[in-house]
Parts: sequence; structure tokens; C-alpha cells
Amino acid sequence: MGGFGLNGSDEEGIARRLWNKFKNERVSALYSPFIICLASGTLDSHTFLHCISQDVYFLQAFAQAYKLAEEYADDDEDKEAIIKLRKRVLKRLRNQDALIHEWGFDPPKESACQTATVKYTDFLLETAAGKVGGEKFPGKIVTPFEKTKLAAYTLSAIAPCMRLYNFISKEILALIDPEESKHIYKKWLNSLSSEKFEASAGRIEVMLDKLSVSLTGEELEVVERLYHQAMKLELEFILTQSVFNRTIVPVSQLHSNAEENLIIFCDFDLTCSAIDSSALLAEIAIVAASKADLSGGETQPSQTSSGDFRTMWSNLFSQYIEEYEQCIETIMPNEAVEGLDYEGLCKALEQISNFEKRANSRVIDSNLMRGLSLSDIKRAGEHLNFQDGCKQFFKDLMKSENCVTDFHVLSYCWCDDLIKSAFSSGDLSVQNVHSNCLVYEESISTGNMIRMMESPMDKLQVFNDISKNDSKPFTVYIGGSVGDLLSLLEADFGIVFGLSGSLMKLGSRFGISFVPLFSGLVNNQRELDENGCLNRKGSYGVLYTVSSWDEINTFILGAKQVPPS
Repeated sequence: MGGFGLNGSDEEGIARRLWNKFKNERVSALYSPFIICLASGTLDSHTFLHCISQDVYFLQAFAQAYKLAEEYADDDEDKEAIIKLRKRVLKRLRNQDALIHEWGFDPPKESACQTATVKYTDFLLETAAGKVGGEKFPGKIVTPFEKTKLAAYTLSAIAPCMRLYNFISKEILALIDPEESKHIYKKWLNSLSSEKFEASAGRIEVMLDKLSVSLTGEELEVVERLYHQAMKLELEFILTQSVFNRTIVPVSQLHSNAEENLIIFCDFDLTCSAIDSSALLAEIAIVAASKADLSGGETQPSQTSSGDFRTMWSNLFSQYIEEYEQCIETIMPNEAVEGLDYEGLCKALEQISNFEKRANSRVIDSNLMRGLSLSDIKRAGEHLNFQDGCKQFFKDLMKSENCVTDFHVLSYCWCDDLIKSAFSSGDLSVQNVHSNCLVYEESISTGNMIRMMESPMDKLQVFNDISKNDSKPFTVYIGGSVGDLLSLLEADFGIVFGLSGSLMKLGSRFGISFVPLFSGLVNNQRELDENGCLNRKGSYGVLYTVSSWDEINTFILGAKQVPPS
């Protein structure tokens, strides 16, 4: 996802910090049906014109808010900067019809102000008038401090709107060939990503940073709340635009009929979890040994000290990393092939499979897991950190009424109980966990393991068995390791979370294409509009990359309208 810069400075002001903090709203906007259709060039022009017919109401509100902010500005330089911003808005108002002609459209006839437009403009004007969360400034505002505060509040309600549209236009234009002339919304997008528009957005942010310097911590919280509320109201405006196309997003609604069942498969380690489960299990063993060391009494000959456990794990881990890198290097083709070499990839992954099995055998032979209590494992699972947004996605998935969904976790993890307890801590009951299992005697691990999931082939076998049990499945696989490659390729949508260097490099050498999810959805939307359906095998060999669970959530379930605070 793109960001923005303020005058080339690396110093982070409040405007940049808030933009980065509320990334979920901009992801939701970008993955909305309206923006996806607009980006693909298939959005109905009447829908587009109805949307931009609201510009006049936004511009009038901006002009009025700037007029009040100008009165609040105590510094001559600030006052002059706000005057320039207001003049630019008034000029845009005067030239609106001419601009629409430049974009290639006839100006829309007068259009009623939409409810979402009213919500934002009322919010902005109330903020500019000093009505902020019950805080009112009756009568004449006298002190420079009060004036500065209100000017900052007003700009915090404008800044995210300018930046959001600049961001969206740049993300879309990055997908369009500069020589492309057929995209009917390209001129409009160019205007929002222009240097002039960028400069206006930047000036507002610089002023917001400057005016916020003297504010107290409590007042900065108000600035943050207003900024967030403005973002949510702009998101609501985008989400409420009528779209008549059949859209690729959210994919759960595209496949919500009784004939098709959406099945979601997901890796666990470093896809859901923020840390690797094997390291966590090793740490539990070391801690348990430490407690035994401190408990006093004579050490049994068979008992391993915590120091020995730590050394043992360090050696096992180092050996694993070294041999894994050697294995990847051995199976890596010297040059990339054109088109997917599936047979060659399978042969290469057989060597990865053998390596993983040898590594698990060393763990079992070391007795590293012997003596672990089931209660300690479950307790550790309950406190395991997840990737940002992951648990929220699964909560939303289980609450969703728009789709029939099965969910399965496929993992190399040594202990399924750890995964189940990790999800249960978020009030999530995940029964479909396919991984290895520790063997217990009276809830104490023997150190042995029931080995059910050790290779890419094991994951693919489970994936295929589950998919074939459904008459008409639509599958999404989310993973981030080399072990997920075959299942990612087999799914209707294979989503790569994170940036695993070995996965990307190996996949690319065997002809796999890695495409950012937003770009892929725009292409899929174009195909959907042209053919009325998706050719599932047409994109075989293409995997979609994401950097956050917010993207996955919005793609599968759709953006949620969060009520403004």
C-alpha cells in the first residue's frame, strides 16, 4: 500500500501518524465495490456522475470551514496559507463544470445531497463552529490558544479526505499503462493524483502538524478522534455509492448461493500467529525445566536441566536453518521458467518434504517435548500473539450471515492443542485443525508425536480431501511458507500473507506469478464484467499477495461501516 511524504521530511507529524494508524479505513475504501469497479474501468458512468455530483456540497463545506479556520488562525503566515486553500476551493467550485468536461463527461444535472454527504458536511461545519464532542465555544473566541485549537480541529476534519482520494487515485493509476487511453476515468484519476492536488493535501497536513504542536495531550486526542471520524464518514460515502455491476468483492457475496460453499484454508505459523509455534513449545519445555531446577531436591539421572534444554533447542534450530537454506539452494532452478512448471515444482518440494521429516525425527529423538504438561501448552496458546487483524477476521467470519463457510487450519505445528487454545482465547471455537499431535500420558507429553502434517504434499492431500467432499466448493487458501505452495496453487484464490523470501524466490523460479491482491481483483472484475463469470483455471499459476489481514477481511467479507464516534 502506498503512503505519502510531507515536504520530503522524515520527521513524523500528527498528520502522518494518524494516516498510518487508520490504515484499515483506507484498505476498506480501496477494496470497496465502487473503487474496484472504477479501477477496472467498468463502473457505470451514471454511477460515477452521481458520485461526483456531490463534489459541490463537499467544496461548499470546505470553503465555509476554511473561512472559519482563517478567522481562528492567530499567525499571519497560517492565516495566509488558509486563505490560499480557500481560494483554491472556490476556484474549483467555479470551474467544476469545465473540469468535468475535461474528464470527458457532460456535467450532471443538479443532484440532491446524499445522506452520507450530509453526514460529513454537517460534521465538518459543526467542528469548524466549535461544536466538538459536547465542547462548545459560546460567544467570541478571545485567546490565541482557543483560536489555534479550533483551527487544528477544523483541519483535522479535512486532512484525511484529501489524502484518501489522493491515495486511491495513485493506487489505481499504478495499475494503468501510462499510454492507456481507453480507461474512461483516467483523466479524473490524474486530477486527484496531480502535483497541485498533492500539494494542497500536503499543505493541510503541514498546517495541522504546526497547529497541533501547542496542544495538550487531551486536545491531541480530540484531533485524533476528529481525524478518525472524518475517515469513517468518507468511507461511508464511498460504500454507499450504488454499484450495479456484479462485483468480485466481497467474494463471500459472490459465492453466497446455496449451490456454492466458500471454504477457507489457512496456515498457522507466522500467518495467523506472530511467532513460530515450535519456538514457543521449546520455550515451554525450557521454562518447565527451569522450574524443576528451582524446586530443589536431587536431580534424577534422566532429568534434563533447563540449560541443557536451551542448548539442545539452539542446536536443533541452527541445524534446521542451515539445512533448510541448503535444501532451498539445491532445489532452486538456475533460471526462471516461463509459465508454471508444476511437475518440476512437485519434484523439488519432495526434497523439502524429506528434509522436514528428518527435522521432526530429530526433535522426537531429542526428547525435547517430553514432560510438557497439556495445561502449560494450553495456557501458552491462550496468550499467543496473533498477527494484527487476524482474530478479528475470524470473529467476523463466524458472525457473517451472508455466506456458507467452512474454515480449516493446515499447519506443520507439532501440537494441535496449542492452535486450538490460541483461537479459543478470542472466543473462537476452531475444530478443524489439521496438524501434528503430541502424545500424552495423563496429560503429560511422552515426547513422541503423531506425524500427520509434515510436507507440502500432506497439506495438499488434506486440501483436496476436504474440497472433494463438497459438491461445488469455492476455495481460498491463506499461507506464507514454502509448505503452502501446492495448496495455494490449487485454491481458487491463493493468498500469500507476508513476504517470505524463500517462497517468493522459489515460486518465481518455477513460473509462479505473484500479484498484489488489489491489482488481481481489478483484473478479475474486468473479466467478470466481460464474461459474466470467473474462469477459475485462467489464473492458474497466479498467487495474490497481501501485507495485512485487513485486506483479507475486506476481500472476503467486505468493508464494515463503523459508526462515527
